[in-house]
Amino acid sequence: MLLGTASVGAGIALADAPRVAGPPDDLLKAGTLSPVMPAPELRLHGSDGQPLTLERFRGKVVLLAFGFSNCGEVCPITLATLAGARRKLGADAHDVQVVYVTVDPERDDAAQMRKFLGSFDATFVGGVGSRAEIEVAQKSYGISAVKHTNADGSYSIGHSSSIYLIDRAGGLRAVMPYGHPTDDFVHDLRILLRS
Repeated sequence: MLLGTASVGAGIALADAPRVAGPPDDLLKAGTLSPVMPAPELRLHGSDGQPLTLERFRGKVVLLAFGFSNCGEVCPITLATLAGARRKLGADAHDVQVVYVTVDPERDDAAQMRKFLGSFDATFVGGVGSRAEIEVAQKSYGISAVKHTNADGSYSIGHSSSIYLIDRAGGLRAVMPYGHPTDDFVHDLRILLRS
């Protein structure tokens, strides 16, 4: 289930953060954030067994998204799109890191996220943690996640599904809404990789 993300950028607590230089906003296909602010830091556990912070990937362009491994529709499409963009970038993909933070910490541990993300691209890193740790990350990015319980006790989660584009210097450059094609990501990544 997809939740509206029109005001996602407004939910990010960056009002007093310093500006970060980068490419002109009108060149990107994604919705740009102005002024560009430092991306809120993550303090989670990575599906690769290492602490997960954005600082760890400084020097790379980061595509940050939120989802969960039991998602049947939106998450697999998003991850397939991002994996396709990395493939189209060829050797430049080395400088792009996809970070996918769970909105379902009760079911998604590091092993589960590693298996799920690995089916799309072995370089993708999942963010996991306690419910409290995940909620801090969600709040930092204005992510909404609502649990919907079925009659049989199973559940799904409707969540914000935009992808955050973070430049090499850690600047939160833009937000790409769900549904954009692979080529839009390739376009924007090439611009961010040059800056």
